[in-house]
Amino acid sequence: MVTALYRRYRPENFAELIGQTQVTDPLRTALRTNRVNHAYLFSGPRGCGKTTSARILARCLNCAEGPTDTPCGVCPSCVELSRDGSGSLDVVEIDAASHNGVDDARDIRERAVFAPARDRYKIFILDEAHMVTPQGFNALLKIVEEPPEHVKFIFATTEPDKVIGTIRSRTHHYPFRLVPPAQMLDYVEHLAREESVEVAPGVLPLVVRAGGGSVRDTLSLLDQLIAGSEDESVEYERAVALLGYTHAALLDEVIDAVARHDAAAAFAGVDRVIQTGQDPRRFVEDLLERLRDLIIVGATSAEGAAAVLRGTPEDELERMRAQAVAFGAVELSRAADVVNAALTEMTGATSPRLHLELLVARVLVPASDDTHRGALARVERLERRVGVADAAAAPAPAA
Repeated sequence: MVTALYRRYRPENFAELIGQTQVTDPLRTALRTNRVNHAYLFSGPRGCGKTTSARILARCLNCAEGPTDTPCGVCPSCVELSRDGSGSLDVVEIDAASHNGVDDARDIRERAVFAPARDRYKIFILDEAHMVTPQGFNALLKIVEEPPEHVKFIFATTEPDKVIGTIRSRTHHYPFRLVPPAQMLDYVEHLAREESVEVAPGVLPLVVRAGGGSVRDTLSLLDQLIAGSEDESVEYERAVALLGYTHAALLDEVIDAVARHDAAAAFAGVDRVIQTGQDPRRFVEDLLERLRDLIIVGATSAEGAAAVLRGTPEDELERMRAQAVAFGAVELSRAADVVNAALTEMTGATSPRLHLELLVARVLVPASDDTHRGALARVERLERRVGVADAAAAPAPAA
């Protein structure tokens, strides 16, 4: 039985927590200057470190060398609150989703009166705090407002607006946020090296994209790919199939066909999407993502594109640059608008294949677009045919 990645690599101090400096820096300063509040509210998307930060804060407060911003890791309290620890009697973690009523709040009040069994503070961590009923919060209000000297409260929630205002106003509120893709990519690359797993080029950016900025979700997906890999190697084809994304080769096929105005090849690509059982809406999302990448590649230098599209292999960047040139800036922008509009129309559609084929038709035929961008696309196409663009781009002869 193997422990999940997100549990094996759960941070044990604030320095190990990634992407949350707006929270960790002021908390560490408060710990160093001994200005710790009696109640905290940690809010933010799922899997971004709220409950982990609550445990780290409890570890910092009850460390034998503390309160400190860097727990020692060897004292009884630190060992019990480590990622593999058994838990501490003086740190009470409560699932507020199932303990959310008045009786549960009264139980917390009664337990808060008693002094800690061994450590400096008795700390109550209420996870999913937004699930507590208004009556439950009101029953907690007095103890949260004026707790005994030895009591600290930490509320963790994904929906801070559901925590009643009288509780929120008595806490220090720290909003967590999703981890940026570049930082997440560095992190999963580091974990892959730690796990001695060889990952094919292009896989980790897909994992980061699928994780959506949530560290736990991203590590769960990476763990799933590693578990299903052979010879400690994660292959691109298997990752694409498991994550549900469109294979880069199929995207290239459709993009190249549209750039050449080859309707037969474009519709053949659409047919492959359907015949392989892929979700048409997911294909359109991936197509829009690729068009966005082409716009970036076409508008920036090679170094700039590599910096923005981190994790993209060099050969793929070169291929995308050729595709961007084949399309042209105006046509790329128009195609992205058409695909984006079609993606909205496909929500709840009863015939997604029909919408997908109509989308390809609209992208292929600028004449069907009577907007300003459609007119510009037609002009650009004519200029390409007569060589005006090439002549304009050529350097003037020396005098």
